[in-house]
Amino acid sequence: MLPHVPYFGFVKQGLSLSLLLPKITKMVLEFEKPIADLEQKLQEMKDLAKGRNIDLSSDIESLEEKILALKKETFDNLTRWQRVQLSRHADRPYSLDYIYEITNDFIELHGDRTVKDDKAMIGGLGDIDGRTVMFIGQQKGRNTKQRQERNFGMANPEGYRKALRLMKMAEKFGKPIVTLIDTPGAFPGLEAEERGQGEAIARNLKEMFMLKVPVICIIIGEGASGGALGIAIGDKVFMLENTWYSVISPESCSSILWRSWDYKEQAAEALKLTAKDMKSNGLIDDIIPEPLGGAHKDLKFMSKTIKEVILKALKELDKIKPEKRIEQRIEKFCSMGVVVE
Repeated sequence: MLPHVPYFGFVKQGLSLSLLLPKITKMVLEFEKPIADLEQKLQEMKDLAKGRNIDLSSDIESLEEKILALKKETFDNLTRWQRVQLSRHADRPYSLDYIYEITNDFIELHGDRTVKDDKAMIGGLGDIDGRTVMFIGQQKGRNTKQRQERNFGMANPEGYRKALRLMKMAEKFGKPIVTLIDTPGAFPGLEAEERGQGEAIARNLKEMFMLKVPVICIIIGEGASGGALGIAIGDKVFMLENTWYSVISPESCSSILWRSWDYKEQAAEALKLTAKDMKSNGLIDDIIPEPLGGAHKDLKFMSKTIKEVILKALKELDKIKPEKRIEQRIEKFCSMGVVVE
């Protein structure tokens, strides 16, 4: 069997992991700078203790406790805009990162059988503890070349048609579907509109309601507008702790309301787009907790948590007859946004 490696933009079997991973510059967000400064001081202290053979264990331990306390305080009190920033972190895992960690074997499937293979939308069959699951998700890139190839995670109509083809394949063979959502939106280009972007997304919405197999949807990063909703109609909808889900991004909302991107923080607060907001409004089923500092801090832990959530949800959904699942799925989404006086 070929060696199993996490996916960070591309996979070449037979090479060491260090050669597989693109060089990633550590990104520090504005609100993380006080933590980063302390971590740098901690590293300097450790280097000093090692280089000069000095016992600084008590000082190191004290500083580590201070860093941990600052992290907890910072990440427990993030603003909505800061969570949006965290969802876009350059080091944050993407769909294929999780898929290669969660599954024992993954076979990617390509093409919509009409136009071409949209690399912003990925999908294929993977094995989770002996059970075959159809994975579908949006994929961004980690460097300029990959981002261009993946179109920054913005799918064209052929991407949504590929996703629907794979869903129908899963239904035909009785395999559950797991979708991983992470997109700034569907691609808004002229050619995408000419090829029927709106129709492709609308058809996915309609068809996903009627799928006879269990469907689990997980927002792992950005969940923007119809681009996210096009693969997000499911029996169970989950969000990672530091993600967002909204009809519009804060920047676009700001540009419409204030004619400037300068008010994106106010827009984020008004949109109420975080996982906690979605849960309180009954738009998702549950929130998946992330490691302290974000999902990118511990890919293996995050993947293990997502895997457990998937297996638990499948166990619950397997007990429900397909007709009843479809009925509950339709009722679930039709009840959203309805006010009863």
